[in-house]
Amino acid sequence: MARSRSIVIAGAGIGGLTAALTLTRAGYRAVVLEQAARLEEAGAGIQLSPNATRVLFELGLADRLRPLVVAPEAIRIINGRSGRDIVRVPLGASAEERYGAPYWVIHRADLQAVLAAALEQSPDVTLRLATRVEDFALHQHGITVQARGADGTRDELGIALIGADGLWSAVRPSLGDRRQPTFAQRTAWRAVMPAASLPAECGAADTCLWLGRDAHLVHYPVRGGREVNIVAIVRDDWHGPGWSVPGEPAELGPRFAHFAPAARALIALPERWQKWALFDRPPRRMRSDGPVTLLGDAAHPMLPFLAQGGAMAIEDAAVLAQCLGRDDDPARALRAYEAARQRRVARVQREARQNSWRYHLSGPLAFARDTVLASLGPERLLQRYDWLYGWRV
Repeated sequence: MARSRSIVIAGAGIGGLTAALTLTRAGYRAVVLEQAARLEEAGAGIQLSPNATRVLFELGLADRLRPLVVAPEAIRIINGRSGRDIVRVPLGASAEERYGAPYWVIHRADLQAVLAAALEQSPDVTLRLATRVEDFALHQHGITVQARGADGTRDELGIALIGADGLWSAVRPSLGDRRQPTFAQRTAWRAVMPAASLPAECGAADTCLWLGRDAHLVHYPVRGGREVNIVAIVRDDWHGPGWSVPGEPAELGPRFAHFAPAARALIALPERWQKWALFDRPPRRMRSDGPVTLLGDAAHPMLPFLAQGGAMAIEDAAVLAQCLGRDDDPARALRAYEAARQRRVARVQREARQNSWRYHLSGPLAFARDTVLASLGPERLLQRYDWLYGWRV
């Protein structure tokens, strides 16, 4: 693989795989280094809003994804205590007509498998598993990335390095930011259940968002509607490492004791939960003069209160390829990419943080929140997300 057009990507998550695809469309070759021995995306469901599906469509992945997704008819926002709908935000055909791309929900493993299959068909991509980026060195002809795999240490040569290696990025400290992420005082619990085992109201083709005191609950169908993804987020002090720590159902249940019976019944169904602590970073532009940058959670981790973590990584990949396609100087192109993304991702981070507070209100503040949401109504609520869902490269 020729070094003159090769770009090394650290991380084979959704952002890294999408970046590899977009870069090949821009005329580059990609070497993707992933420390895991096999591609196994942490997490379960992911919401792909129109700003993300638009990019995936442009990559030619629509037909591969359609059998695996569900297009929710609406987002139902529900008062957790009473169980009554506050407002129902239309999606489905309404969102697709409004934004020119659909709102889909999908299992993360299915999305990752589609991306990986597309890479396998490209002669311009090399994927190395069980290989961790350890260091890199800039030189006159580009960059040398030192990586360690099962067979020892190897050097990968390229013109640029993209750190798409997540919240605990190994590339980020090399760019001068050694600060640890900040614990957000929240933990997320996830489970996936067969749709047939859930009450009818929980298996419908909607994304349901239950709001309550110090906790909220989200569920939506995945795997073409055969399964339902359940995510419960609670205020918590636990902040252990890892994305898939076993969670005890007996610990989670009491956090939802004040929720309506339907929500409590849903929480009681899974016998196995996995949990992870939520961390955050303030927006900050990297101080790099060379052909190195970050993408996705490595650059700007997203709290899951706006369902935009995957979407922002997909957007990053599209803008990255566009900037590299316009400028033959990799370092200059990466600075243009960073500048293009800074304001948008900072706004998305800010909105997600605000929702982390809004979703968990109680008493008069929760009543005021619900009143405002109901008074805005479905169409005006959807309009408030035009800046987010209507994004184009």
